[in-house]
Amino acid sequence: MTDSDNPAAEHSDVLIVGYGPVGQVLAVLLAQRGWRVTAVERWPQPYPMPRAVSFDGESARILAAAGVGAAIHEHGESSREYTWTNAAGDVLLHVDIPDRGYFGWPDSTSMYQPGIEAALAERGAAVPGLRVLRGHEAKQLTSGPNAVELAVENTDGEQFALTADWIVGCDGANSFVRRRIGATSTDLGFSNDWLTCDVILHDGRQLSPNNQQVCDPHRPTTVVSAGPGHRRWEFMRLPGEPVERLHETSVVWDLLKPYAVTPDNATLQRHAVYTFEARYADVWRSGRVLLAGDAAHLMPPFAGQGMCSGFRDAANLAWKLDLVLRGLADEALLDTYQEERRAHVQHALRMSVDLGKVICQTDPDAARDRDEVMIASRQRGTSGVRPRSSLQALTTGLLASTGGPAGELVPQAVVARGGESGLFDELVGCGFVLLVGEGADEVLAGGLPPLLRELDVRVVRVLPAGTPVAEVGEDAVVDVDDVYLPYLARSNSRAVLVRPDFYAFGGVDDAAGLAAAADELRAGLMAAAVTG
Repeated sequence: MTDSDNPAAEHSDVLIVGYGPVGQVLAVLLAQRGWRVTAVERWPQPYPMPRAVSFDGESARILAAAGVGAAIHEHGESSREYTWTNAAGDVLLHVDIPDRGYFGWPDSTSMYQPGIEAALAERGAAVPGLRVLRGHEAKQLTSGPNAVELAVENTDGEQFALTADWIVGCDGANSFVRRRIGATSTDLGFSNDWLTCDVILHDGRQLSPNNQQVCDPHRPTTVVSAGPGHRRWEFMRLPGEPVERLHETSVVWDLLKPYAVTPDNATLQRHAVYTFEARYADVWRSGRVLLAGDAAHLMPPFAGQGMCSGFRDAANLAWKLDLVLRGLADEALLDTYQEERRAHVQHALRMSVDLGKVICQTDPDAARDRDEVMIASRQRGTSGVRPRSSLQALTTGLLASTGGPAGELVPQAVVARGGESGLFDELVGCGFVLLVGEGADEVLAGGLPPLLRELDVRVVRVLPAGTPVAEVGEDAVVDVDDVYLPYLARSNSRAVLVRPDFYAFGGVDDAAGLAAAADELRAGLMAAAVTG
């Protein structure tokens, strides 16, 4: 659904301010659940140039859940490797990136952002109930006890009001919504200016390493894939260097020349100077108003977690808003959104800042000491500085109190049933899942508790790899990659109840345990957050 002739006439379940990638994912995830969603975007047309250039495996799984898995293959490619070198070309750090990781996707995908956004826009246009108002700027926000009202102005200067039950600000670093709720921010005090250059190489050559961080104190530089056919160079502005100088096209080509990139063999799509910041909003929810993506947090790009964190926001928030709108959860459930997501954002921010402090070193003596330490660590087979995993378990929020797998991210792998094979989400679908291994009869002896039926929990029995497909019923899958049964064994659980954002609510061993988990889940949904 696109622009309406009378956009103020229809009340929405959820209003989303900002229709960049995070707003798009959230809008689609909600609309796929049957809700009336209106997205308001100030710019008449999508931004045509890339900004982010990669996302991790969890983000790929979220994008696939939003219906754009095919676009990942079209506009993305496995990042393959990430290498740090010093000015002399010595390797300080090398990380091989698996083509298939914990979530069934590459651990890192290099992507062309405009292509992914176009796919999300196409998906949004195909989902009933999603209305997108481009060229409409938010002007005034009023939040009451039962609804919100947003005054917007279109490109003709006409103003009108939109109403909804809930509103989410996905409107970026300079968020109008964040300002309207008066949310302060915590700043980690790390800020640097970098010149970003997006380039198309005419000869299609492959650079080696594919993704490189040049830790040169005379000019820290990033050289990475920006998706098939696209490359990204980033050059740090040096202390005392006039920012105006980096806006000059001749200077850009001079910086690219050492990489054999010239106007004769490449097209400079764009160049711009960005200030990398590290901060997060102190309040992500005020009544019926919520924040997500860059409106809630900003981080340097060194860990590649900025946009990924926004996708996690969308995945966490979508199913909780869904349950609140369905009357299956109290509004207090939405307080667990910030509780759960803030810890992850703080981790990603610290990781980004720690890496940035190493990368952005411009003192030659300090850089030499850094190089010696990192080279020695690499020779010993250890590394004191390396990107830490984005796989972070929840330790608080809506989780079972029984421990075990509660709060862990549940893996995804290839399964088979009915003559088909594919990633788990493709065959089973998304939403609440009860993953059951050996001992299914003990777990399901009392049937599925009423709450789990209300939540449309899919019961999926996992059968060992090699099980004849003819023996697989509609409620079962074959563990083709031999991932799920070992996961259940490690969890010391016969079954794991999985939330729609792929986190384990908790593990159970028998019918009594399943009933107890359902009771605890109900208490968490209808009262306050349950902490593990």
